[in-house]
Order: sequence, then C-alpha cells, then structure tokens
Amino acid sequence: MQNWRERVSVNPAVCHGRACIRGTRVLVSVIVDNVAAGVPREEILRSYPALTDPDIDAALAYAAELTREGTVDLPLEIKA
Repeated sequence: MQNWRERVSVNPAVCHGRACIRGTRVLVSVIVDNVAAGVPREEILRSYPALTDPDIDAALAYAAELTREGTVDLPLEIKA
C-alpha cells in the first residue's frame, strides 16, 4: 500500500505519540498484534468500529516499512 502515510498518524498529543490510524486512537501495534495472532480481519473490524479494511492494510504497510528501515537486535544464530 503506497498511501499508508495518509492513514497512519504520529502526534505527540494522541496516544503518547505512538503510531495510530488517523482520526482514531487505534494503535498500529494493536492492529499488527491482532493480525499476527491470526485474528480474522472481520473480527478486528468488529472490535474496532472506527477502522476500515484499508486501515488494516495501512497498518501492515507501515510495519513493513519499519522493518525495511529499522533494525531489532536479535540473538546471533550460529550453525554448527
């Protein structure tokens, strides 16, 4: 999704500056956690009525962008 920037907002006055879907207080991390846990989209949309299907796509695209741009320290795998 190219237009995730239109849907994801980071504002210090909203959700303590954590990424959320614009116009809501639904954190991107909550959406990604639900998707990762296997929660069906329909259930996520029922649980968070302010969300739309493209909002879920935007949250996933934002998370994908973070993985391309950022790093997380992981334990080094040593193969024997």
